[in-house]
Amino acid sequence: MAKRNSLYIRIVEGKHLPIKDITGSSDPYCIVRIDNEAIIRTATIWKTLSPFWGEEYNVHLPPSFHTVSFHVLDEDSLSRDDVIGKVSISKEVLAANPQGLDGWMNLTEVDPDEEVQGEIHLQMSVVGDGDIPKILRCQVLEARDLAKKDRNGASDPFVRVRYNGKTQESAVIKKSCYPRWNECFEFELDDAPPDTPLSVELWDWDLVSKNDFLGKVLFNINRLQSAQQEEGWFRLVPDKPKHSQHEGTLGSLRLQLRLRDETVLPSGHYHPLTSLLCQSVGPNLNGNSPDLIMLIDETTTAESRQEVASNLVKLYLGQGLAKDFLDVLFKLELDKTSEPNTLFRSNSLASKSMESFLKVAGMQYLHRLLGPLINRIFEEKKYVELDPNKVELKEAGCTGLHRVHTEAEVIQQSTSLLQSYLSELLHAIVQSASYCPVALCQAFQQLYRRVSKRYPEPEYRKVKFIAVTSFLCLRFFSPAIMSPKLFHLREKHADARTSRTLLLLAKAIQIIGNLDTLNCCSKEPWMVPLQPVIQLGITQLKDFISKLVSCDNSEDLCLQERMSLQCGSMEKEGFVLLHRTKDKSMLMTSPFKKYYVTLSKDTLSYARTQHSKKTSFISLPRILAVEKVEEKSFGSANVMQIISSQDNGQMETLYLDCKSVNELNQWLSALRKACSHNTDTMSCYHPGIYKGERWSCCHQKEKADPGCDKTKHGVTLQEWSDPLDPDLESQLIYRHLNGVRPAIWEKYQEMIKPEQGGDREALEGDKLDVVKRLFSVLQDLQDSHTAVEEEEKRSKNKNFLLELQT
Repeated sequence: MAKRNSLYIRIVEGKHLPIKDITGSSDPYCIVRIDNEAIIRTATIWKTLSPFWGEEYNVHLPPSFHTVSFHVLDEDSLSRDDVIGKVSISKEVLAANPQGLDGWMNLTEVDPDEEVQGEIHLQMSVVGDGDIPKILRCQVLEARDLAKKDRNGASDPFVRVRYNGKTQESAVIKKSCYPRWNECFEFELDDAPPDTPLSVELWDWDLVSKNDFLGKVLFNINRLQSAQQEEGWFRLVPDKPKHSQHEGTLGSLRLQLRLRDETVLPSGHYHPLTSLLCQSVGPNLNGNSPDLIMLIDETTTAESRQEVASNLVKLYLGQGLAKDFLDVLFKLELDKTSEPNTLFRSNSLASKSMESFLKVAGMQYLHRLLGPLINRIFEEKKYVELDPNKVELKEAGCTGLHRVHTEAEVIQQSTSLLQSYLSELLHAIVQSASYCPVALCQAFQQLYRRVSKRYPEPEYRKVKFIAVTSFLCLRFFSPAIMSPKLFHLREKHADARTSRTLLLLAKAIQIIGNLDTLNCCSKEPWMVPLQPVIQLGITQLKDFISKLVSCDNSEDLCLQERMSLQCGSMEKEGFVLLHRTKDKSMLMTSPFKKYYVTLSKDTLSYARTQHSKKTSFISLPRILAVEKVEEKSFGSANVMQIISSQDNGQMETLYLDCKSVNELNQWLSALRKACSHNTDTMSCYHPGIYKGERWSCCHQKEKADPGCDKTKHGVTLQEWSDPLDPDLESQLIYRHLNGVRPAIWEKYQEMIKPEQGGDREALEGDKLDVVKRLFSVLQDLQDSHTAVEEEEKRSKNKNFLLELQT
């Protein structure tokens, strides 16, 4: 049994942002923080006050997280980025909206006194009794993960303890976010009102400017007197929020958020549900109606359809039945469609499932196919425009020293460039038939055959091709060309010039995908110059589809792909700045050097070149921790450390300096997932480095000191290359089906209504068994979850009673 928190995040767009640049605009981007730890940075959208991002993420979180916040900043190349504002949402708000949040949220001012983080370790006690005056004793031991208030990437913290009008202060610990004091403060209790709180505040000491607030903890003295003693780590909270003078003037963000708090039961609990789902699509249907899939299709709402489709696709991929599942949906969709021109054009469960399938099973194929051309377009940054109403001659440049391009010359040059791009893309598509994944070939083959059988008439001979291109071109190739960032083809969004080129190329692919040779440019006549290439492309695409649907579907290849999907590639590679240091020599005697780092199923290896024979590696089971490093340690905010054990029992630390916060979190996430089953892991670590005979984070002098901060194994990013998790997918499907039980029963009643002259009993006998079995399986799972929840309550009550007794 496992607890899994996942947060779906979609950063849609912003509006009415304030002007931050002298050009009268801004260059906004978002930083997503979980409890003040940056985990995502969106692309910068240049020169706009109404940016559109459209970026989606799934983040797996530990149950202990408190807040997710979105900080909007304006990127500046010559100075520090300007802070525009933020949106903060607590875990309680997310949990109170299980269907998710979707809407515009006003940005608020970033108040330094509210930007607190970290915990403080305190021991509180009340001593004295009878004739001896009672003394309130507060022992301040240490703190961790404090906010960084100084330019050196640290703070100079001290503690201020307040009680009954009296104040005492600790020593200042210089340049540390992990200070240790071990100081004791005492106050007399007799003359204080009974409701007087004890306040423990943390401050960053500054020599010249005003001290910065780092957070505080308040204690109820009455409760403390009854318990006599209280010790532990206490989360720092901000001061009371101040009224913002900029309220409502900083613009707003449109966000979509959904928190899932799942209790995943042991695998055996899900076998009946998985078995029932597999039987509803398997090869043993013998022509019978797939009632369960039909019920799911009919009772899934537009809001939940994408999530349900994704979960079902992953479950069936893990069972090796994705082709059968999609085939059932194809048949259901064909039965409901009377007009072939609208086939698979709606956002039905079939369409959403096929989209999810393409992204899970075909992303590597997409990268290999589109990557070279997308990179070429980004690097060339040519001005391309075919629409006379949008041609800007100043953007096109000059043909000579003095003469500006004419409109006709711009269009002619643009036509030539687009023809070149389109020809290269069509050639890549045709060549890709040899390496298209077997799973994709099988799905398209089944779709092609189903449509051919449904529309055998000569006048519909193109429909079977259009059915394939409606997914391949209109829902896969074209969106990836328009927004390569959203398909992980590029790290950043395109600028305005490149974006227009990509849009025109995507339009051309959409036209080709429609296979309309007569009216291919009727809606946008300015696309006519591309008509010869488009018509040739239609012929090439039809030939490509013919090859695709006649591919070899050998069982060995299918089994290999199925195992690859079940295990996940878990691979990540690329050039990273790296520094290696062993336990005996942790002084920084050499700079970071560029290495090609590869994460495979069993090892993390690194070499000076991509194909070097001289390679060093770390066995993944030996990795003890994968964590971030303090900014002040190397002067960079994007350094991580990999701590591993050696044969002699000593530890070795490998430091990776990444280009950006996104690359840093991608490496952290990939390594944490690869090491998720390691048993010998560290519970605490040093976020600093050992230099000058002490740790830079907590100033301890012992190398073997156990660490001053908690490891954060729980934060990972969900990516398309992740291995399948059948238990989690089964749990998510169970939760959906359990929520729509009444709708399933209502739809079942409609399904068994006899047509004129029909036999209700015969219909009921066939379909009632499926519904009864489904409801029985759902009830068993619900009972198991209830038992788990009751056991957790008993455990919490038991722990609470033990705390009271102590």
